[in-house]
Amino acid sequence: MPDLLEVSGLTKRFGGLVAVRDMHFTIAPGEILGLIGPNGSGKSTVMKLIMGIERPNAGSVRIDGVEVAGLASHQIARMGVGIVFQHSRPLHRQTVLENIKLALLPDSLLRLFTASHIEDRARAIAARVHLDHVIDRLPGTLPFADLRRLELARAVARNPKVVLVDEPFAGLTSTEVADFSNLIASFRAEGHAVLLVDHNVRGVAALVDQVLAMYLGERIAEGSAEQVMRDEKVRQVYLGGAIQAASRPAPPSGGRTTLLDVENLSVFYGKAQALDGVSLSVGVGECVSVVGLNGAGKTTLFNTISGLVPASGAVKFDGKDLRGRTPAQIARAGIVQCPESRELFGDMSVRENLDLGGQHLSRANSTRQLEWLLDLFPILKSRHGQAARTLSGGEQQMLAIARALMMQPRLLILDEPTLGLAPVILEQLSKALETLRQTTDITVLLGEQNVTFALPHADRVYVLEHARFIWEGTPERFAIEAGAQFL
Repeated sequence: MPDLLEVSGLTKRFGGLVAVRDMHFTIAPGEILGLIGPNGSGKSTVMKLIMGIERPNAGSVRIDGVEVAGLASHQIARMGVGIVFQHSRPLHRQTVLENIKLALLPDSLLRLFTASHIEDRARAIAARVHLDHVIDRLPGTLPFADLRRLELARAVARNPKVVLVDEPFAGLTSTEVADFSNLIASFRAEGHAVLLVDHNVRGVAALVDQVLAMYLGERIAEGSAEQVMRDEKVRQVYLGGAIQAASRPAPPSGGRTTLLDVENLSVFYGKAQALDGVSLSVGVGECVSVVGLNGAGKTTLFNTISGLVPASGAVKFDGKDLRGRTPAQIARAGIVQCPESRELFGDMSVRENLDLGGQHLSRANSTRQLEWLLDLFPILKSRHGQAARTLSGGEQQMLAIARALMMQPRLLILDEPTLGLAPVILEQLSKALETLRQTTDITVLLGEQNVTFALPHADRVYVLEHARFIWEGTPERFAIEAGAQFL
């Protein structure tokens, strides 16, 4: 049987950036292909190129043998492609039933009125995706999972040959994930071709027939889920290399005094749950690593601790509840975060960025702290008069960490410090972090996808997946128990 979707040589450039390079794959009727890769790999761009949301610079996209590359989205939809976006886009003034009926309307303006069978068909689709009990409600009153079901219903209303599904499980509970997986799997029995875009192999392993892994716009592995999980290039991308755990000094005989205590933390962005009953503790002088793939909830956890995101549950620092405190008050209390996005003042110099971090210090104290940091990150000494935006990515990361340390934190939160950095820079950061651990009493909470960076510095490790902690233990235990399952 011929393939329903054929992608060949697909390439997309945004200026000098090649977002997708020479992509090839096919999907047969009744087959589900999982397209995986970290953020920035090019997954969503591939999907947009197939759907006509973006136009390719080169390559071919064939739907049931017909070339569609470069056509407009509505033309490609008429050729038999449906898309389920990660973020729901319903018509908010129309009910669930009306949203589905609109997706069923004929294309011709000469047939403006709905045929009598349209409502029956819309009700049948609603029942199929388990929305029959809310068909008269407006989208704004629906829980998040039902919004995802509505997006799916609208996509399949025209009985497309090819269905594109973007991050189907983001924000869903485990029960909802199982339900949604069953809905997607039903397309296989009906002969649809499905392209499923997700972050990790394990999240889609039981659902897909084949997996294609991407990184920086290129295909790095293809095969069964098991084959891709074992692929060395994929492990390098997700894990950063072989998992190693350095020996750590034993805790004091009486145990460490708890500095940070997070209890049953839950966070919603709208109706999407970003954290679900998360609890962790960090002892004085500890380095605790929170590892998880992109989208697991690490940044949300750190932003909640820092007071930037409202949440239910409790965050206690040095025994005191932080509820009701502003982010500035939390920072002054000793919790300082170095964010994933760095948030440097680009037009200000290296020295000016550092001075801002130490503005609350006396002149003598600021001078001592600055000298210590320039010893910790020597490259910043030679760049002290240079605008922050002109630094390399690695130099900017060092500056962001140094600025956080200028505040003399008791708890330093590092969010994905290795993101996008070259191996030589990772080695420099690793040495700086180890120096920090050996020569100061600063407590560190580190969030990382790159476990080969996170583990050697950690006293304890938490694994965060789909808004929940699924594992906790020592780095040595992680290497034995959890490392093989991290993908």
